Amino acid sequence: MNHDAYDDNYIRSILNGVKCIAMVGASPVNIRPSYFAFKYLAQRGYDMIPVNPGHVGKSLLGKPFVASLLDVGRTVDMVDIFRNSSHIMPVVEEALRMVPLPKVIWMQLGARDDAAAEKAEAAGLKVVMNRCPKIEYGRLSSEISWMGVNSRTLSSKRAPLPTQGVQQLSLGRMSVGGGQTAASDRATKNRNDRP
Repeated sequence: MNHDAYDDNYIRSILNGVKCIAMVGASPVNIRPSYFAFKYLAQRGYDMIPVNPGHVGKSLLGKPFVASLLDVGRTVDMVDIFRNSSHIMPVVEEALRMVPLPKVIWMQLGARDDAAAEKAEAAGLKVVMNRCPKIEYGRLSSEISWMGVNSRTLSSKRAPLPTQGVQQLSLGRMSVGGGQTAASDRATKNRNDRP
């Protein structure tokens, strides 16, 4: 798998195929990116589980925090890792001890670990690195275009406006330029090249 560029159909199949997402590194602090991603995905109908040992006893949007993936106690389709690249391998190793195994390991923007990806893929899991499911969902559903962002999707009909209670939007819109996010890749490379 080429983890430098993902085909839109690959991302689309993941977002359409998962229902339960465990977010490792979720934060109850409402100015943190993980909070926004968690809330967005929950509002789109995904069953979200916040995983963060530092917040056990608290809840995020009514969902109680668990300390680890092994404490979830039910089937998880996707593990969304909101951790620094140096912390990814232990999370993937823990995910590979889950029964049943998740279908997907997703590493957030700026997070990449090729060895962890290889290990997960060897176990039959799909892997996405350096991408955000919130952004990809918004782009593929054309929801992101409501804010004036070019989503690279074509349709003769405008995507429906978000309203209270909107669950799953159509992710089936045709993409023009593929799912590449070169600016994000450059920013990550530049950040990693700093002394």
